[in-house]
Amino acid sequence: MGDWGFLSTLLDKVQSHSTVIGKIWMSVLFIFRILVLGAGVENVWGDERSDMVCNTQTPGCENVCYDWKFPISHVRFWVMQIIFVSTPTLLYLGHAIHVIHQENKLREMQKNKQLVKSPKYTDENGKVQIKGRLLGSYLTQLFFKIILELAFIVGQYYLYGFVMVPEFHCDQSPCRLKTECFMSRPTEKTIFIIFMLAVACVSLALNVLEVCYLLCRRICSVMNSLKVRSNHA
Repeated sequence: MGDWGFLSTLLDKVQSHSTVIGKIWMSVLFIFRILVLGAGVENVWGDERSDMVCNTQTPGCENVCYDWKFPISHVRFWVMQIIFVSTPTLLYLGHAIHVIHQENKLREMQKNKQLVKSPKYTDENGKVQIKGRLLGSYLTQLFFKIILELAFIVGQYYLYGFVMVPEFHCDQSPCRLKTECFMSRPTEKTIFIIFMLAVACVSLALNVLEVCYLLCRRICSVMNSLKVRSNHA
């Protein structure tokens, strides 16, 4: 888990700049993706290439068959998925920190009796209010996360499917004949594949739900503003 420490620390900082749904998404990412991947999945997969057995004596045949059937390891694929899906959130964190830094400067200038505009996105405790530019930034990172989650789910389907087959046939060169190859622990691996797929779908659903929540909140805010203006008119 030490390899994930830096990413976990950065993502943990996003907690205070997210909605309740965003905090749930972060918990799902930490517990059911990073923790499970680090603690269980890598041990289940182990050295996939060494554990695969093919009925052949042809040099290089097993290597070619493995590369043909699994162009990228499941574990490495999931690591890439976590990193790519987390990247938009980290970019939003950078924007939020920049906004907080700017508004802290405004507060310092106000203390020095300088005439400047009041902070718009943070309160006295530095808590971020997701509106205006920050709302646009937050929604943008959500849309990118939705696209990336969908892309990885579809990519996993086209690369391997969602079931680890115990046996497959390979006739790639230099294999002289159609060769039978057998995977180790296919049932256990299938369980992990389905679990990681289910977690990805939950994360995707949380992102869609958060977009709907923010848009509905924004619409209600605009409608209330219009109602107040019409009452004053």
